[in-house]
Amino acid sequence: MSGLFITLEGPEGAGKSTNREYLAARLREHGIDVLMTREPGGTPLAERIRELLLAPSDETMAADTELLLMFAARAQHLAQVIRPALARGTVVLCDRFTDATYAYQGGGRGLCVERIATLETFVQGTLRPDLTLVFDLPIEIGLARAAARGRLDRFEQEGHAFFEAVRQAYLQRAAQHPQRYSLLDAGQPLEAVQRAIDGLVPGIVERCRG
Repeated sequence: MSGLFITLEGPEGAGKSTNREYLAARLREHGIDVLMTREPGGTPLAERIRELLLAPSDETMAADTELLLMFAARAQHLAQVIRPALARGTVVLCDRFTDATYAYQGGGRGLCVERIATLETFVQGTLRPDLTLVFDLPIEIGLARAAARGRLDRFEQEGHAFFEAVRQAYLQRAAQHPQRYSLLDAGQPLEAVQRAIDGLVPGIVERCRG
């Protein structure tokens, strides 16, 4: 068995967490060791950074501060969780990774993608996800689902234009690198989304055992 790094991406309300658990269960049925984690977060220190990033505040967080905190949490996450798990041959399922930074800080905040790419290489070296599932859905549906969960975090309080820019950034990245991305229609009923995931499972299992 070889480790595989799979990330799940998408805007608010896309169902990443639910479908991460579903994919993990399906892979475990095949005897594959799976670790589920998330970003920002994944370690006690990175989770504290997550709290800084998500908590609403009277002080406006500068876009560059937000970007650097994202990569600070990621550096800790990689060192303590992701790299060791991959070295053990574990399949890592991560709810968001650097594609989210390109989407939220690049697309949503309008930060220079070259700056993000420089930090990506600095923090990750050559490590990139082996497969990225992008859960896409109309902004209105995603925001309604997020609102139904309760109190909105700092990102969820952004406006429609912000989230449309996030969505377009995801779609653009998926179109540019189709060999790594699998685009899923998350606006469908959950059962339909999970049938699509079922279709990906044999290929993932084969890659793990290859």
